[in-house]
Amino acid sequence: MRISPLITAFAPELRRWRHHLHRYPELGFEETKTAQFIADKLQAMPGVKVSTHVGVTGVVASITGKRQSNARTVGLRADMDALPMQETRTGRPYESCHPGVMHGCGHDGHSTMLLGAARHLAVDLDRDFAGTVHCIFQPAEEGRGGALKMIADGLFDRFACDEVYALHNWPGMRVGHVDAQAGPRMASSDNFDIRIVTRGGHAALPHLTQDPIVIGSHVVTALQSVVSRVIDPVDPVVLSVTRMHAGTEAYNVIPSSAHLAGTLRCFSADVRKAVPVHVERIVRNLAKAWDAEASVEWNAQGNHPLRSEVGYPPTVNAAHQAMLAYKAAVAVVGADKVADNAPASMTAEDCSVLLEHRPGAYIWLGAGEKTFPLHHPSYDFNDDLLPIGTALLSQIALFSLAQPVNVA
Repeated sequence: MRISPLITAFAPELRRWRHHLHRYPELGFEETKTAQFIADKLQAMPGVKVSTHVGVTGVVASITGKRQSNARTVGLRADMDALPMQETRTGRPYESCHPGVMHGCGHDGHSTMLLGAARHLAVDLDRDFAGTVHCIFQPAEEGRGGALKMIADGLFDRFACDEVYALHNWPGMRVGHVDAQAGPRMASSDNFDIRIVTRGGHAALPHLTQDPIVIGSHVVTALQSVVSRVIDPVDPVVLSVTRMHAGTEAYNVIPSSAHLAGTLRCFSADVRKAVPVHVERIVRNLAKAWDAEASVEWNAQGNHPLRSEVGYPPTVNAAHQAMLAYKAAVAVVGADKVADNAPASMTAEDCSVLLEHRPGAYIWLGAGEKTFPLHHPSYDFNDDLLPIGTALLSQIALFSLAQPVNVA
C-alpha cells in the first residue's frame, strides 16, 4: 500500500480517537459529546474552519488550500451516531460505557478516518492544494434522517460541494480491499406499519369476533405475492414483515387489534412507488373481506430510536465520481485490491440523500472476511483500516480538487 509515512506515524493517535468514540456512543441527534470531541480535534488543526450544530448535532470542517484557488469544492462525509443495542462484553478497555448503546456499525471508525483526513490535509500537507474540502460529520444515519436534516439546515448552501464522497467499512471483504463502482450500490429503505382493528372477544366464541390474528396471518402470506407475482423479476426487491403483535397474556381472549411492521428494499424508483400501492390494496381488501378496518403507514415518525419520517432512496454512484474514487483507491491500495464486480447490497445508507443532491460516490473498505457482521453485538471496527481510510479520503479529495472547474 502507498500510504504516507506521516499518516502511518499518526495511526496510534487515530486508534486512541476511535477508542474514545467507541467508549462513549450516542444515538442519532444526541451526539453532543461526540460532536464536541470532533470539533475540539478539528479546532486544534491550523487553517480549519469549524461549524457546529449543522442539522442539530452535525459538524462541518472547511479546509481551503493555500494555492491559488480553482474554485473547486469537495465534500467528504462520515456518520457519527451509534445503535440502540447492547454490546457483548469482551473485556476490551474501550467497551461502551452507555448501557444499550454501542457503535455496532463502525461509525466511530468512519468519523476517526475523516478526522485523520482533515488532519492530513491541514497539517501534514499544510494545505498545499487549491480549492476547498468540506469534511461533513453527519448525525443520525441509522434511520433518523440526519442527511436530510443537514440539507434542510443549508448544508450545500453554506458549504458548496461540487461532489460528495463517503466510505463504509465492509465485513466480509478482505482487509484493505476497496469497492468503488458506478450505479446502484445499496438499496432504498422504507418502513411500513399495518394496523388491523376488529371486534375481539372470547376465544371460545370466535364466531362472535373478527380475529385480527387470522387476518394478519393472511396479510403476511398475501404480501409474499407482491415480489413474486407483481414486480418484474429482473428488479431486485425485498419486502419483509418483521414484526407482528396482537393480544395480551390471556389465553382465552381474541384481541381487537393487531400491529404488523416491516421494511421494503429495492433499487428502482418505480418499484419503490409501486410496491406501497399493492401493499395497501392487499391490506385493505383482506380486512374488508372480514368486515374489519385496516390502515397502512409508511415511514411513520413514532418514538422508535431508528425511525424517520422519511425513507432512504437507493445509494447510486455517479459514473465520473465512481471512476475518480476507483483511481484514488488504486493509488492508495493498488489495482489488485480494488474490486470492479462486487454485487450491490440490499442494505441502505443515508448518504444516498446527499448523492441525490450532488454527484458523488459511496465506497466500501474491506474490514476482513472472518469478522463479526455489522450490527452484531460483538462487532468492533478494525483499527487496521484507520490509516488506509484516512489516506483514501485524503486522496479522493486531492484528485477531486485537481479536476477542471467545469467537471459535472
